[in-house]
Amino acid sequence: MWKLSVVIITKNEERNIGRCLQSVQRVADDVVVLDAMSEDHTEQICRQYGAHFVQREWAGYVDSKNFANLLAENDMIMSLDADEVLSEELVHSVLALKASEWMPGCVYSMNRKMNYCGQWIMHGGWYPDTKVRIFDRRHVKWVGRKVHEVLSIPSDFQVVRLNGDLLHYSFYTVEEHRRQNAFFAQLFAEDAIQQGIKTLPLTPYWHAGWRFLRDYFFKLGFMDGSYGWKINLINAQGVFLKYRLIRKSK
Repeated sequence: MWKLSVVIITKNEERNIGRCLQSVQRVADDVVVLDAMSEDHTEQICRQYGAHFVQREWAGYVDSKNFANLLAENDMIMSLDADEVLSEELVHSVLALKASEWMPGCVYSMNRKMNYCGQWIMHGGWYPDTKVRIFDRRHVKWVGRKVHEVLSIPSDFQVVRLNGDLLHYSFYTVEEHRRQNAFFAQLFAEDAIQQGIKTLPLTPYWHAGWRFLRDYFFKLGFMDGSYGWKINLINAQGVFLKYRLIRKSK
């Protein structure tokens, strides 16, 4: 059986981190938490679960995740967010994977299911939100700019999907969703401005309108009821805001 390190980055995650750490107890051979100077009880909770807890000033998503991977005891990494939880089926899939021979040239993905204000969201492009989360750090790294970090996976690697869901407890209130969208819109705009990207006057309206039409109607977001409406409206507003901020920088 090969060994697996679980790696998480945090910032004031006392509401979520205990549930995350509890879910990985049976699959993790060690747990690393890289914390961006939390001011709540994140540290105490992590230490209660025996995690290797390290604090470091925030340096961006890509730098933080790659640095945290280097702190792990093992090359095989499971990268999680603090608000994510392994379902029971996914735990069994990971245990079965660990009991088999590690296959070089493979990374492992899983479906992510979003919990929004207590409701599981199954449409609008939110499920299955498939993510690669298990990989060999010697070959796979995080890349990207200020927002939307992604894994750089060699082109000849095979992506194997595991059974079971990664449960994502995303937003507890609609207002949290609005605030995060505004935050990411600002990061996106700053990144685009640094790259010299320009937009036309109608660009914010076109992108926002298409985002709502695509996710609410074509991807059946309306089937998630009132939260489906709110989710897709807020997401469209976030798209409008990021392109509007680029326009305002001119």
